[in-house]
Amino acid sequence: MINEKLPKIWYGGDYNPEQWDAETWAEDARMFKLAGIDVATINVFSWALIQPSEEEYDFSALDATIDRLYKDGVYICLATATGAHPAWMAKRYPDVLRVDKQGRKRKFGGRHNSCPNSPTYRKYAARLAAKLAERYKDHPGLLIWHVSNEYGGYCYCDNCAAAFRVWLKRRYGSLDAVNRAWNTRFWGHTFYDFDEIVPPSELSEEWGHNRTNFQGISLDYRRFQSESLLDCYKIEYDELKKVTPNVPVTTNLMGFYPELDYFEWAKHMDVVSWDNYPSIDTPVSFTAMTHDLMRGLKSGQPFMLMEQTPSQQNWQAYNALKRPGVMRLWSYQAVARGADTVMFFQLRRSIGACEKYHGAVIEHVGHEHTRVFRECAEVGRELGVLGDAILDARVESKAAIVYDWENRWAIELSSGPSVALNYPEEVHKYYEALFHMNVQTDMISVEEALDKYSLVIAPVMYMIKPGFADKVEAFVNRGGTFVTTFFSGIVNEIDLVTCGGYPGELRKVLGIWAEEIDALLPGQTNKIVMNGAVGALNGEYDGSILCDLIHLEGAEAIATYGEDFYKGMPAVTVNKYGEGEAWYVATSPDKAFMQGFLKNLCDKAGIRPILDTPEGLEATVRTKDGKRILFLLNHNKTASVADMGESVWTDALTGETRRGAVEVPAHGVVILTEGDASHV
Repeated sequence: MINEKLPKIWYGGDYNPEQWDAETWAEDARMFKLAGIDVATINVFSWALIQPSEEEYDFSALDATIDRLYKDGVYICLATATGAHPAWMAKRYPDVLRVDKQGRKRKFGGRHNSCPNSPTYRKYAARLAAKLAERYKDHPGLLIWHVSNEYGGYCYCDNCAAAFRVWLKRRYGSLDAVNRAWNTRFWGHTFYDFDEIVPPSELSEEWGHNRTNFQGISLDYRRFQSESLLDCYKIEYDELKKVTPNVPVTTNLMGFYPELDYFEWAKHMDVVSWDNYPSIDTPVSFTAMTHDLMRGLKSGQPFMLMEQTPSQQNWQAYNALKRPGVMRLWSYQAVARGADTVMFFQLRRSIGACEKYHGAVIEHVGHEHTRVFRECAEVGRELGVLGDAILDARVESKAAIVYDWENRWAIELSSGPSVALNYPEEVHKYYEALFHMNVQTDMISVEEALDKYSLVIAPVMYMIKPGFADKVEAFVNRGGTFVTTFFSGIVNEIDLVTCGGYPGELRKVLGIWAEEIDALLPGQTNKIVMNGAVGALNGEYDGSILCDLIHLEGAEAIATYGEDFYKGMPAVTVNKYGEGEAWYVATSPDKAFMQGFLKNLCDKAGIRPILDTPEGLEATVRTKDGKRILFLLNHNKTASVADMGESVWTDALTGETRRGAVEVPAHGVVILTEGDASHV
């Protein structure tokens, strides 16, 4: 478990008592008890209060807050407050201010506004983390450290330029190697001195969103900035661990956030935490996929749901309320997929600035007689009933989808073939089909071992990193099923094209080579014509976005294109390789194809759904001590019924024995543990 001091699913969230008075604190304490709140994340943006000047530190208010909360039964998720530097620091040391992509030097303001390569920022951030660790190392209320907050944003200042050159020397060893990696003989870009290299801003190589003259330069700058921000995190992590080696450390991630390589970040986090803010129209399957990605960052280790809103957000275009029951439903969706905490932003609504209309457990009305508070209190009561029954339970999957941030950067910078190509959305198309079948799926990195899986899918694997093709070949050879798609195997890890025919290093295992790639206009499709029935697949389907024109080199064409000059060329292929199969889907198919295709592959691989349920009723299992915990999550506006057959389960919240038909109310949740509790 995350910390044995609190052996249950943690319940709470961000709390900003510095914005309130003593009378409000007392009321908060009363209402926290009513809601079952047992963890507060504090000190997230309090650097200016703690350090009013360069040499002055004042921890008195923080001391009082931690003591007061702990006395009232609330444990502490203690942030290091380094997400926004103080105004005096920006005034006295302008090197802490970022330079944006347009070359403009920032003024003080906002948050996440510090240059990650500023010596000043790193010095004072490390010092503050060390002081916090020393001061609170023995406090019984300290559960976990929360470093900074929602890292993100790039900087293009002179400090970053100098650090980028050092990074390049370390990565490539020589300027000749840099020139080769970036193909600088194109457009006369040969560098003769490292000092000639500048960041790829809109003053140099880039323009607009993800548009660049030199993909290699821009790709490396994204790697460098992700590592620079990670270094800032690691500086604080090291200071905290020197003093409190047994207190876990995290920082809150943001799902599919594009700028940081979270697989690399997770290696340096004791536990992954993330902030879940779907829109009202975000597919529930996409949220589920994001939970699975967060779980996959540390090879299946349970994660923290650090933030969600109890009701509405304030920063989206249309900030709809969460309908009755939805907050509870989405909270348990996180738990069902590996979360061992349910936490909110925020516990009490602010009265000013840009988050005053962001939802909270305690609304502006200030009392407990609100729909939102009643729902929060009910979840708090239920988590108390569950106790430690779910803690550390794992999600076991035989199917996996490969996701890679560097691959995403390379695709987005690729300068073609289509602006409609969206890597996370293409990944989601495959995940969604498995989700609707209730097939549990891990989201994994290219570094993850494949041995435990029967089915591995790598959509749009444009960039093939060293060793990945060999790993795939070994996986398929010993009986695994591998799937990849159009625009795969194009470049290596430095974004240079692998010559000899697409899909490059995957050509052998797939048994094909691709000659050209056609980009279809918005709304335009080609036909995927099945060459006879294949499991649940038969007839014709639509393919969109891109169409690879491929030739067979041992593979079999399962389907062909139905239109245009490449009518009759393979659109879907399978290659027998050793004991297994490697599939290639040469276009982006419609949902009907996806559903039949994935069902066919799962059937052949012996992967069974958790449960056959009506549309909109999600079934997920976590396993602990050999026993299954089944979550039934109804995303429908009406009740749904799951047929449990003759198996016997116990309702984890009521203790009732359940078998046969189990009704789940609209937007409701049923949690069942394996076996009859009355016989235990």
